[in-house]
Order: sequence, then C-alpha cells, then structure tokens
Amino acid sequence: MNIQTHPIPRADDAAKFRDPDTTAAGEPRAIVPFERLETLWINTGTLCNITCRNCYIESSPANDRLVYVTATEIAPLLDEAEAEGAREIGFTGGEPFLNPDMIALAEASLARGFATLILTNAMQPMLRARVKKGLLDLQSSHGEKLTLRVSLDHHTKALHEAERGQRTWSKALDGLDWLLGNKFRVTIAGRTCWGESEAEARAGYAALFSANNWAIDAADAAQLVLFPEMDGRHHVPEVSARCWDKFGKRPEEMMCATSRMVVKRKGAESLAVVPCTLLPYAPEFDMGATLAAARTADGGMFAGGAVKLCHPHCSKFCVLGGGSCS
Repeated sequence: MNIQTHPIPRADDAAKFRDPDTTAAGEPRAIVPFERLETLWINTGTLCNITCRNCYIESSPANDRLVYVTATEIAPLLDEAEAEGAREIGFTGGEPFLNPDMIALAEASLARGFATLILTNAMQPMLRARVKKGLLDLQSSHGEKLTLRVSLDHHTKALHEAERGQRTWSKALDGLDWLLGNKFRVTIAGRTCWGESEAEARAGYAALFSANNWAIDAADAAQLVLFPEMDGRHHVPEVSARCWDKFGKRPEEMMCATSRMVVKRKGAESLAVVPCTLLPYAPEFDMGATLAAARTADGGMFAGGAVKLCHPHCSKFCVLGGGSCS
C-alpha cells in the first residue's frame, strides 16, 4: 500500500512511510493513542502575503488549496471542543489575517472562554486599520485569553530574510512594535536550522528583544518557541514501536495525543479533521468531519482514534525534533 504524499529526495528513503502498520525494516510502527483534546487548531486558509523558502505547508500568495473558513462553519466544532474540555483554540494559515473572518473567528473562540492563539507574520495583513481595530476590541474584552505568536525565523535580518524574502524584517518588527506597544500578549516562533546552539539562539533573540524594549523572555520556551526544520534534504528515519525507549520519548508527549486540526480543502463539501498542523493535504490522514468521528477513526492511518506515525513529519518534527505547535 503506497501512502507516500510528499516527495522524498533521498533514494534510501524510498521504501519508507508506505505501510501504515510496519516500517520498511519490518518492525511494528509507532502509534500515538489519543489522550484528550487540549488544543483544537483551525487552519484559516493557506493564502499568505509572502512565500517563504521552506514553509511547512507551502503557503503563498497563490496557494489556495485550503480555503478560508468562516465563524459559522467552525461553530459546531468549537461547541464539540468545549464539550470535550479543550483548553485552547489555535488559528494558523497561511497568514490568518488575510481571512476576512479572522476577527470573528477569534471572537467565537474567546467568547466560549478558550485560550486563543493566532499565528501571524505580523506584517501588512495584520496592520490594516480594520484588523487593528478588531484586535484592539478583542484585547479590551478578552485580552488575558488572547496570544499572538509572531514568526521571526532568526534574530538577525539577514537570516530571517533568507527564509522570508527581502523587506520582510522591518515589516515584521513594525508589527511587533504595534502589538507590544498596545500590550498584547506576544510570543515568538523561530527556527533551529542556522547551525547555532539553542543557547546561542536564545542569547541572540534576547539581545534583539532588549534592543527593541520588547517584554519577551527569550529563555522561556513558551515565549520563544524554536521549531525544528523539515527541508527534505536529510535522511529521515521511521519510528517503530521500540523507538519510544530508544529516544527516551513517550507517545503522550506527541502533539497528536492532545491536538487536532480542522481544514477546509478547496472544492470539498465539508470541513475535515486531521491529526495535527503538519498534515493538511494528505487525505489518508482525514479523521472525519467532526471531533466525535475523529475519536473513533479506524483503518489505514488510525486505530480506534490512535494515529500511526506513518509520515516523515512525524519523525522529523515531532519524535526526533521534539516539536509541538501548541
């Protein structure tokens, strides 16, 4: 059964991530049981105002494979998440503030009492007058529950723009100045692909934050999140059941143990629930149109709602990289 959905350039990887139950070496594949719903992610659409060199889900000004969701469409899933005791709703893209319903989406989440996280590049879409007014209104009503996580791929202009393109650095800093000047709760997302240690990266960000008088603690892993890279240029090992002990990890630590994401694919009649933020395009990872269906998804990539780690991202980002979008 061939379930490969992303091209893998390494010839020695060609036989991997094909059988949902068994690795290429013939070992039982690692599985992550669903523990509880802590975070429900909602992809607001894959359109973005910029094209990054290595976007995790290939967002760009031309990519509309995931289309805009509306507050009306997500309301039933928010009701389900509330009934399940979820703590947080996360909005990702694309650039969420390109979605004309983004303020209404956040309001729908905040009104139900969820901690609400919006991932953004903090550039022009966020700084439009209508959006700024909407954000200020949300902060006034629900400020203690609202967090914006801004992508700043490195603490230097040169490397940030190597990923995001020319003239993106100063625009992102302008957005951060506006957010922090207006007392929003802000965290930063960086990357670990630059050949520096974590300590060096955090020291560099700390210097940047200090120089700009931003009240962000670079030593706090929640305030500065450093994500592993997934560029497809390197060998990616599969994750067998015995790897939990080998790598000192536990299934319940993985993102898909406590998170799900909702997507709306172009041309689809309904929303789809998928295990995590990194698998929006692979139909074999669809878990149904509701959280209730996702809880019992079975066959193929799932076993009674548990997720079989049969994708390179499961290995590279989550198990080996220790990454989690929540």
